[in-house]
Amino acid sequence: MIRLKLKTDLHFLKRVTLKEIEHLDFAALTVFKKPFTIEIVRSLDENKAFAMDVEAFISRFCRLQDTLGDKLLPALLKSLGEPEKALLINLDKAEKYGWLASSDQWIALRQLRNLMIHEYVEDPEVFLDALTTAYNNIGVLKQFAKSLLNQVDELIN
Repeated sequence: MIRLKLKTDLHFLKRVTLKEIEHLDFAALTVFKKPFTIEIVRSLDENKAFAMDVEAFISRFCRLQDTLGDKLLPALLKSLGEPEKALLINLDKAEKYGWLASSDQWIALRQLRNLMIHEYVEDPEVFLDALTTAYNNIGVLKQFAKSLLNQVDELIN
C-alpha cells in the first residue's frame, strides 16, 4: 500500500501531466498549422508574435519531458519500492516495465533541448530540424505519459 503523501504526489503529478499535454498540443497546433519551413525560421526575428508561439512550443515540449522523466517516473518507481536512481537508470527501468519504448530515443529527444534553445540564434537549419523532430515525436512523450498514468491509476485506485 502506498503512503498517503506519495499517493497525493502521484495525483498531483497526474493532473500536471494531463495539463501539460493539453498545453503542448495547443502550442503544436498553433506552430505547425501550416508547413514549418526554413523561411519561417529565418523570419522569426521579424515575426515576434509567431516567435513567441515557437518559444511556447519549445517550453511546453521541454516541460513535459521534465515532468515525465524527472518527477512522475521517479515518484512512480518509488511507489513501487524501487530505490531512487539517476535518470538514465530510471529510463532503463521504465523500458523494462514496458512503459517506454526506448530509453535511447528518450535521451535523443532530451538532447533536442539544447538544439532548440541554443542553436535557435545560431543555425536556422539545425533549429528547424530540431523543432521538426520534436514535433514529430510528441507521440513518444504522450505514449510514455499514458503508460505512466495508467500505472499510476492502477496504484492509486
